Amino acid sequence: MTRAARRRAWRRGHWAEALCICGLTLQGYRVLARRVRYPVGEIDIVARRGATLAVIEVKARRRAADAAEAVTPRQRRRIARATEWLVAERPSLAPLAVRFDVMLVARYRWPRHIQGAWQQESR
Repeated sequence: MTRAARRRAWRRGHWAEALCICGLTLQGYRVLARRVRYPVGEIDIVARRGATLAVIEVKARRRAADAAEAVTPRQRRRIARATEWLVAERPSLAPLAVRFDVMLVARYRWPRHIQGAWQQESR
């Protein structure tokens, strides 16, 4: 991948995340963090609605079907480990029910929010 292509993908990812944050806000979520990085993984968006902590992975592709296939089991494990670090770092989040969501962004479409896209895998 060329430097220009990486830059375009990075910009597209930021745009997709901003669009998803707008959608989440309209749905009544309060966005707590964006692009949270830990040594074990990265979380795109952390949001809260009521007693639920939503850990959201954003996938932007030309087609929604391609975006849905882009979340691999390995990536799910990395996100789950990063969530453990997040909750350990912020004890106030510990009592909340954690839910793993995916938001799919396709061209010329509003983001599709899939709640409870997967469960945390046991070790």
